[in-house]
Amino acid sequence: MKINNFGTSSVNPYQREMQKMESFQTKTGKATDKIEISSEAIKLQQQQPIEPSRQEKIAAIKASVEKGSYDLNPQQIAVSVYNYHVKNK
Repeated sequence: MKINNFGTSSVNPYQREMQKMESFQTKTGKATDKIEISSEAIKLQQQQPIEPSRQEKIAAIKASVEKGSYDLNPQQIAVSVYNYHVKNK
């Protein structure tokens, strides 16, 4: 005995979900990301300029990362992370 079109086997449930998402997106339009920085955060950025010694260190790290010569010490990172979490409990 053969049963044809039993239940919703002829409809792909994933396809239905995709169709729902597409119809939802067309109703709402394209979703865009938006960032808002508060006036207080802008004031803090302007009041606390980066020190020249720190800027030099950041520039050196950026340059070594771009060259591919920046070397990480996983042991030192693990110790620092551990100490940070132990001290901040």
